[in-house]
Formats: sequence, C-alpha cells, structure tokens
Amino acid sequence: QVQFAESGGGWVQPGGSTNLACEASGISQIWIMGWHRQAPGKQRELVAEISSAGRTTYAEFAKGRFTITRDNVNKENEVHLQMYNLQEDDTAVYYCKAVRSGHPDYWGRGTQVTVSS
Repeated sequence: QVQFAESGGGWVQPGGSTNLACEASGISQIWIMGWHRQAPGKQRELVAEISSAGRTTYAEFAKGRFTITRDNVNKENEVHLQMYNLQEDDTAVYYCKAVRSGHPDYWGRGTQVTVSS
C-alpha cells in the first residue's frame, strides 16, 4: 500500500517562506514526484514536479519563488518544495504526487498552507 508522509506548511505571513516535505513509502521506481495545490472553489493545479532524471517543471506562478528538490541517489522517494515570498493567493491545500510508469498517479492527503497577516 502506497503511503505518503507530508509535512510543512501551516500559517505563513505574506512575504514569508516555508518548506514542504513528502516521503512516499510502499512504492518503488517512482518516475516523477511533485506538488499540486487546490484553493477553495478552484481546481487542483500543478505547482512543480521533478523527474528521476532531475528534470523540473514549474507552474508560471511558481517560477522564481518555489524550488523543488529530490535526492535521486539516496532518497528518491522524498521530495521537498521550498516556497519563498508567499502571497495570499498561495493559500491552498498542497498535495504530494508520485508517478510510476504504467500506474495511476498516487496522491497524498495534502497539507494546508495559509498565507495571511
């Protein structure tokens, strides 16, 4: 059974930063790990993802503010998302995702990030 341990997030002041961490267990040969988010009343959207080869993809709003990392040598099942200069529009539930070729996407339960003064 695939399980996710998501951590980080919480309440952040505008302009602040936080780091999200996600570790997937019960799964191997993960091709892509990433983060998506869903704000109230909006659809879930991509934030950033990183492949086993280290290739990254960022949403436009994340470029220059968010950094996704993954240790593909020692901890290939773990991904981090460092977020800087957070704004109220970044308030959302952030979901970790793991993709394995030939399998449906696996999702974590999500962690809340609230940006507010």
